[in-house]
Amino acid sequence: MKRRDYLKAGLRDGFPIGLGYLAVSFTFGIMGKNAGISAWEAVLISATNVTSAGQFAGLSLMTAQASYLEVAVTQFIINLRYCLMSCALSQKLDAKMPFFHRFLISYGVTDEIFGVTVSTEGKLSPFYSYGVIGIAVPGWVLGTFLGIISGNILPARVISALSVALYGMFIAIIIPPSRDNKVVAGIVLSSMALSFVFTFAPLLKEISSGFRIIILTLLIAGAAAALFPIKDEAKEGPSYGA
Repeated sequence: MKRRDYLKAGLRDGFPIGLGYLAVSFTFGIMGKNAGISAWEAVLISATNVTSAGQFAGLSLMTAQASYLEVAVTQFIINLRYCLMSCALSQKLDAKMPFFHRFLISYGVTDEIFGVTVSTEGKLSPFYSYGVIGIAVPGWVLGTFLGIISGNILPARVISALSVALYGMFIAIIIPPSRDNKVVAGIVLSSMALSFVFTFAPLLKEISSGFRIIILTLLIAGAAAALFPIKDEAKEGPSYGA
């Protein structure tokens, strides 16, 4: 495949993510409006952060006039999972891929973009990532802008429905590979069950959501790697190439 083909494939796969981001970031824009920040400030936050939980938590801390240290520690914990995602994604990159490609790909590592890019067969082409990022991130930024200029026009029920869109989109990402692979299906179900336990079990529920994701990722991914290792020949396949 040529670079243009990879880019088109990325744009095609990233389009649903962009729509989901548009809906969810709309809520962030409204929150920014209520917090008293300007439209360009909200857009700048979304364009440079691209993280739903991190932005919502950060804006809440800013509104509460928290210290820089509190904001930094909170953001570190919430976003630490992206380090794990980046490590996993790096295994799909060609060893000779230039640094600037790796640098640009790292900008768009979010839960949903990671879910799409890491699911591609073979090595990951940077141009596929650029396609996904190129349509998903503008959706996130545009939603923020529309939300902050719209203010509180929309009813609360509509806003609540928009916030659920991200979860529906993520389910759409994990269900197709789960239907084709029993191991993946088992891992997804195990992740849901353990996440439920960590959310409601005494003591475990006291763990912050950021660390909870990291702990579950290490436990489940480690167990899956030990029990169901991927054979070398299975790693080969249709490639997006570097």
